Amino acid sequence: MSDTKTIIAELRDDAGKGASRRLRRTGKIPAILYGGEKDPVSLSLDHDAILHQSEDEAFYASILELNVGKETQQVVLRDMQRHPYRPIIMHIDFLRVSAGEVLRISVPIHFVGEEDSPAAKATGVIIQHQVTEVEIAALPKDLPEYITVDLSEMADGDAVMLSDLKLPEGVSIPALEVSEENDTQVASTTHIKESQGTGAAAAAEAEGATDELGEVAEGEAAEGEEAGEEGAEGEEESKPEDDS
Repeated sequence: MSDTKTIIAELRDDAGKGASRRLRRTGKIPAILYGGEKDPVSLSLDHDAILHQSEDEAFYASILELNVGKETQQVVLRDMQRHPYRPIIMHIDFLRVSAGEVLRISVPIHFVGEEDSPAAKATGVIIQHQVTEVEIAALPKDLPEYITVDLSEMADGDAVMLSDLKLPEGVSIPALEVSEENDTQVASTTHIKESQGTGAAAAAEAEGATDELGEVAEGEAAEGEEAGEEGAEGEEESKPEDDS
């Protein structure tokens, strides 16, 4: 684990959609802290500071240090609601962490060594990443920020399964403990058509198509901005432990 990231929060007493809207207009984010056999607590966070921290993937899969006044406690991010298309965070849920309680959390997968693999060097073969994160179970002290998958030995026809992942000590994958049928592919090789050219060209072509779809989606999202904000606030209201 890397250095613990610190979040500064303030207690808040106001409640309801109107209060949350007013809070956002002042550059704050409504938030809720729950778990640990304690009552839920309503908080407010500085939006710009959290938006900056959220750009680091470790923010989503690490133990965070939450400072509320003179009190400091360890938490993990449980949920983050974003605006449909604007770079605005609408609401955040934090879960209290206990040193002796096993956490189940999704962490990112980092693929390394792909360019050096036999599969990557083979003509007409590309390596596909089937999943980019995995849910693990671990005590807070054993929680990794990510899982590394080495693809340097991957050849044409090979596949990396969930059960092939090398996990740090004290870390497990709950899905594999439930059933062997959950042992899905993490990475695999596939052949591309000659008309698609090299793997890089095929990837560029796919990226271009994605950009076009993104432009269409952004236009549709712009039309529904007001509905999106009301939907997010409505979801907050539906939580029995949070009235933000």
